[in-house]
Amino acid sequence: MTDTATFDLAGKNFDYPVLSGSVGPDVVDIRKLYGQTGAFTYDPGFTSTASCRSEITYIDGDEGVLLHRGYPIGELAEKSSFMEVAYLLLNGELPSADELSGFNHTISRHTMVHEQLATFFRGFRRDAHPMAIMCGVVGALSAFYHDSTDIHDPQQRMIASHRLIAKIPTIAAMAYKYSVGQPFLYPDNSLSYTGNFLRMTFGVPAEAYEVNPAIERAMDRIFILHADHEQNASTSTVRLAGSSGANPFACMAAGIACLWGPAHGGANEAALNMLHEIGTPDRIPEFIARAKDKNDPFRLMGFGHRVYKNYDPRATVMQKTVREVFETLNVSDPVFETALKLEEIALNDPYFIEKKLFPNVDFYSGVILSAIGFPTSMFTVLFALARTVGWVAQWNEMITDPDQKIGRPRQLYTGPTQRSYVPAGER
Repeated sequence: MTDTATFDLAGKNFDYPVLSGSVGPDVVDIRKLYGQTGAFTYDPGFTSTASCRSEITYIDGDEGVLLHRGYPIGELAEKSSFMEVAYLLLNGELPSADELSGFNHTISRHTMVHEQLATFFRGFRRDAHPMAIMCGVVGALSAFYHDSTDIHDPQQRMIASHRLIAKIPTIAAMAYKYSVGQPFLYPDNSLSYTGNFLRMTFGVPAEAYEVNPAIERAMDRIFILHADHEQNASTSTVRLAGSSGANPFACMAAGIACLWGPAHGGANEAALNMLHEIGTPDRIPEFIARAKDKNDPFRLMGFGHRVYKNYDPRATVMQKTVREVFETLNVSDPVFETALKLEEIALNDPYFIEKKLFPNVDFYSGVILSAIGFPTSMFTVLFALARTVGWVAQWNEMITDPDQKIGRPRQLYTGPTQRSYVPAGER
């Protein structure tokens, strides 16, 4: 027998079914609430609302759990590759060796972009933010690939998915090259997905580029850790745009635009800026004291998380990766020393432990990306590159969901009631 929740309004009772997932909180199905009661629910930010059914990602913020198709994020980041995780998110199961080889081959054959897109880049100012370029160019892909915009054709949906996963690194590298005035590099399909991206970003035509295996692995982990994160703002944006029947390239551009917001994709940049503000390890106690002072607006960026009320499971992997990158690159920079010392103090300070303000994935990723050589303007672009896999998987799931309708949130109206128009001369 299905459990029910009883809603009492104006002396009348209404029963609504309670749905249970495979794991996680139960959900009260209120689809008939408005029709039966004439009332809406009020949930700013939709933090207590399940907008869809999904089999892709599960998060338990209280316990610090993040699962992709049931697999813990820590295991995937340690043992898997980004391409393997991409296949998992897109298809539901980890690939066999032959399936992974075939997937890699398919993606590598889609890495080039239409040559006319190069002229598209030249329409931007040289100092344009790379995320502005990403929004425009990704949205423009629908003007070049007409054969994969029919969302009702499963084959076209899959081709579009492969194209997006393959071409986003190329476009991201081109955005970087354009910002520094260097020529674009064509993809090299003999390299891995991540190695190819590093070469297109940091290589130049004048000399051969050798991919550093440690840096390649670090970037691959960063991509895995950012691949999907349930129904966050940008993923919900992709689903909302997709619910209207918009083509997949437009939906991804919408997700990129949402991710650009500093409250979403810009957290690692904010954390790195904070470390620059602190400057050297000897100034950490001063900033720790400020963070504890309720009357001081200063906040420690990169600590705590809106979802995770425990340790961010992604941060455990990043903590190890920071040290591997620093050792490989022989980093000696006060900012990086400050990051490691701040981490040590915060993890042992009763104030931070009590409030569960642990370093999150953004605290570490900004430090790593900066050490590798990425400017802060590229941080969110890299986030978008990784998250495209999750967006594509979530978009495909939404398209095939029989319960899916066009997104149409309601509101609590607080404006003027109906009034009569008064001619301008009489006002």
